[in-house]
Amino acid sequence: MRLPVVLVFVLMNIMPCYLRAQIKNTPGKEFQVGRAIDKIVLDGELSEQTWGIAEKGRDFFMSKPIDSIPPVNQTFFQLAFDDENLYIAFECMDDGKDPIVQSLRRDFEFRENDNVGIYFYPFNDYTNGFYFNVTPYGMQREGLIVNGGSTPDDFSSFWDNKWYTGAKRYADRWVVELAIPLKSIRYNRDTWHINVLRNDLERNEVSSWVATPYQYLPAAANWCGKIVWQDPLPKPGLNVSLIPYVAGSLEQDSENNKAADGDAAFGFDAKVGLTPSLNLDLTYNPDFSQVEVDRQVINLTRFEINFPERRQFFLENSDLFSQPGFPDSRPFFSRRIGLAVDTAGGLKKVPILYGARLSGKIGNDWRIGVMNLQSKEEKSLGLPSQNYSVAVLQRQIFSRSNIGLIFINKQSLGLDNQYDTTRFYHESIIHEEINGTDTTLSLNTYNRVGGVDFNFFSKDTRWRGDFYYHRSMDDFEDQDNHSNGGFLEYTARKISLRGGYMILGKNFNAESGFVPNLKVYPGFRFALGGIDYRFYPQSKTVANHGPAAEVLVSGIPSGEMTDGNYSVGYKVLFLNTAEVGFSANRTYQKLTGDFNPIQSDDDSFINYLKNEEFSWNYARAVFFSDQRKLLRYKLETLLGGFYSGQAYIANGEITYRYQPYGSFTVGVNYNDVRLPDNHGEDQLILINSRLDITFTDKLFLTTFVQYNDKADNINLNTRFQWRFKPASDFFVVYTENYLPEHLTSKNRALVVKLTYWFNL
Repeated sequence: MRLPVVLVFVLMNIMPCYLRAQIKNTPGKEFQVGRAIDKIVLDGELSEQTWGIAEKGRDFFMSKPIDSIPPVNQTFFQLAFDDENLYIAFECMDDGKDPIVQSLRRDFEFRENDNVGIYFYPFNDYTNGFYFNVTPYGMQREGLIVNGGSTPDDFSSFWDNKWYTGAKRYADRWVVELAIPLKSIRYNRDTWHINVLRNDLERNEVSSWVATPYQYLPAAANWCGKIVWQDPLPKPGLNVSLIPYVAGSLEQDSENNKAADGDAAFGFDAKVGLTPSLNLDLTYNPDFSQVEVDRQVINLTRFEINFPERRQFFLENSDLFSQPGFPDSRPFFSRRIGLAVDTAGGLKKVPILYGARLSGKIGNDWRIGVMNLQSKEEKSLGLPSQNYSVAVLQRQIFSRSNIGLIFINKQSLGLDNQYDTTRFYHESIIHEEINGTDTTLSLNTYNRVGGVDFNFFSKDTRWRGDFYYHRSMDDFEDQDNHSNGGFLEYTARKISLRGGYMILGKNFNAESGFVPNLKVYPGFRFALGGIDYRFYPQSKTVANHGPAAEVLVSGIPSGEMTDGNYSVGYKVLFLNTAEVGFSANRTYQKLTGDFNPIQSDDDSFINYLKNEEFSWNYARAVFFSDQRKLLRYKLETLLGGFYSGQAYIANGEITYRYQPYGSFTVGVNYNDVRLPDNHGEDQLILINSRLDITFTDKLFLTTFVQYNDKADNINLNTRFQWRFKPASDFFVVYTENYLPEHLTSKNRALVVKLTYWFNL
C-alpha cells in the first residue's frame, strides 16, 4: 500500500510542473501592469518592492527552429511605469555558460546574439510599433515596426532613441532592467499589444511569451498579448527634443589636382510630439557623414540596385512614405533626396537646406504623413534647387487592413539655360525632345505622382495582399503614365503560395521614386507565381526542409514576352543553425535595348543588340555554417550559361568573432564571365573586409575596406564613435579612395562631428 501512496505523491508534485511546462499563452492574453511604488535602480538585481508585487510573465514557448515544445531555458518578465519611464525587467535562465555575442556594439543582429526584447504596438491598430532588445552584457538594440511585423522587412533597426539599461549575470541566469522614457515613444493611453522574445543562441532556440507557429514571426502584431493598465498612463504633455550638431571636414581631390579644402557646418534635428501619437520632425542643414557606407555589389543585371535608407530623419513612420506601390514601382524613395549619380556613375551628395515631416495617428483609424524638403542648387551636377513634397492619408479598415492615398511633388526651381544637363545622368529626370534631326536634353520643371493603395491582412494572418494604382504627371507626358499591380500570399504551416502582377505605362515617371524597370523596358508587364513547402521531421539534426518553385515572366505592352525566369529548388535548415540550399534555374531574355552584361566602357567589349534573344540554364547552391561558432562562413556559387556564353560566380564570407570585443569579416565576390564572338570576357572581383572593434559599450571603431576591380577602385572608410551619453555621439570618419595600382590616392576626406540630444 505504501508504493501507490508514494506514486500519488510524486505525480501530484511532478504533473503540475509538467503541465505548466506545456502551457501555451495565446494571442490576446492579458497582462497586468501598474505604477511603480518605489525608485527603480537599473542594476540587474530586482530588489525593488515594485518587482516584488508586479505580475510576472512566464511560460515561454519555442517558435524556432521548432514550435512544439517549451525552451530548455525559461524566461520571465515584469513591467511597471511612473511619470517618466516604462520599466521592464527580464530574468533569463541559462546553464552558466558564457553567452554568445558578436561584440559590444549597439543595434546588433537578433539571430547572431543572445538577447531578449519587448515588442509592442501602442496604438491598438496592429500596424505600427517599437522594439527594444538587450544582450546579457547590456548592449542595446531598438527599432521600428511597420505593417504589423508580417515580414522581416517590416523591422528597421536604423532608428535611434534615448533609453537606459542595467544588466547582471548570475550562476543560473542573467537579469536585465530597462527604462524607456515615455517621451521616446509615441503611444495612446489605452490598449497596447505586446510580446516578449528571447534568442538563446547557444541552444538555437527562439522563444516567445505568446506561442507563435513556426511559419509566422513571433513579433507580429497578431501574435501578441494585451496590456491591462491597473493605473492610467501619464498624459503626455508637449514633448520636444533638440539634436544639434557641429562638424568640421577636410577634403582633398588629388585626381582632379584640387588642393585640400576645409569646411565647417552646423545644423540640427528636432522632434516635437504634438500629441501622444503625432510627431513633427524638423531638420536644418542635415549632415549624414556618420552614416555607414553602402556595401558595394557587382551588378551584372540591367536593373538598378535598391540600397536601404539609414538616415534618421526619414525613418519614423517611414512605411507611410516608402511602402506604397511594389518593390519595383515605389512612387517615393527617400534616397533620391540628397543623393545623385554623376556621369561616372558615382554617388554624390546634394546638400539639403531644410526639411519638415509630420507623421502619426489621428484618432483610432487614421494615419497621416506630410513631408517637405528643399535641396540646394548643385551646378557641378547640373542640378537646380529642388523642392520635394509628399502627402499620405491612410485609413484602417477591417481588423488589420488599410487603404491610403499618396501624392508626391518634385519641383525644380529657377530652371534656365545655365544647366548643362549632359553633365548629369539620371534617365528618370532627363527628357529627350526630338525636333527634326536635333535632340535636346531637358529637365522636368515638375514631376508629380498620385494614387491609391490597399494593404490587406486577414485576421488569422494566413492571407496578405497589396493592390495599388498610381499615375504620374509632368510637363512632357500626359498619356500612358500609369502604374498598377496586385499581390496575394497565403501562408500556412507547411505551404506558402503567392502570386502577383504589375503593369507600368511606358511614360510612367516617378522621379522621386524607385522604378528600375523603366530604364530597360518601354512599358512593362510583369507576373509571378511561387510555392514553398516545408516538412518537419522528427530529427536530432534537421529542423525543417522542403522544395520551392517560382515563375516570373515579363513583357512589353504589345504582349511580347521579354523576360522569363523559372526556378525549382530545395532548402534544409539544421538545428545547429546551419543551412544548405540549391536550385536549378532557366532564364529567357529578349533585349529591349543594346546591352553589355559586363557593362564596361572598354572598346574591346561588344554590346548585344536590341531584339536579340537568349536562353540559358544555371545552377545555384548556398551553404551557411553553424552561426554560433567563433569562426563562421557563408558560401554561394552559380554555374552555367549567361547570355550567349558561360559564367561562374562565387560568393564567400568568413567571420571570426573575438568575444565580446569585436569581429573581423572578409568577403569575396568572384565573377568569371566568358562571352563568345568577341563580345568580351572578364574576371570581375569585389573584395570587402570589415574590422569591428568595441573597446567598451560606448567606444566603437569600424574599418571597412572595399576593392572593386570593375570600378578600378579601393575604398577605405573608418568610423570612430564615442556614445558619451544616450543618443549623443562624437564621430571621427575618414574616407579615402585609391587607384589599385601602387595605391595612389584619388581623394580623401576627414570629418569630425559632435551631436547632443536635449529633451526640452
